Amino acid sequence: MTDQVQFVQPVELTPDAVTLLRFGAVTRNAHRIHYDTEFARSEGLAGPVVMAQLHGCLFHRAAAEFVGPGGRVREVSWQNRAPAYAGDRLVVTGEVRSVDPARGEITLDLVERCGPEGVVCCRGHAVVIPPQDGDVVPL
Repeated sequence: MTDQVQFVQPVELTPDAVTLLRFGAVTRNAHRIHYDTEFARSEGLAGPVVMAQLHGCLFHRAAAEFVGPGGRVREVSWQNRAPAYAGDRLVVTGEVRSVDPARGEITLDLVERCGPEGVVCCRGHAVVIPPQDGDVVPL
């Protein structure tokens, strides 16, 4: 490996209220803070909040796009740091933390920022396995 830092290309999503409602339905997350503005405000939030699983999906997508076709995402982990709301622009970026040639794995440090100020709303990591010689690469 070279001494140059390898970056993860940004992955972006701006989930609106409908996206949150549909994602909650698919993941069976019916908590009202994700779709009911008045209820979310009664809980001290500025509005409906993005669910943790959606943050995880964005981390997975960033890792999968980094490793490319035929690569695998072996692990994704994250912690929520601040709420993200419906309408916030979410951007996941990152960089390579380490490469383990013996295991054929790359560990990525990932961060998700939200809103116009770019507040860090999640931090985490992913472990990816690049495609090996002989792997079938999907078209």
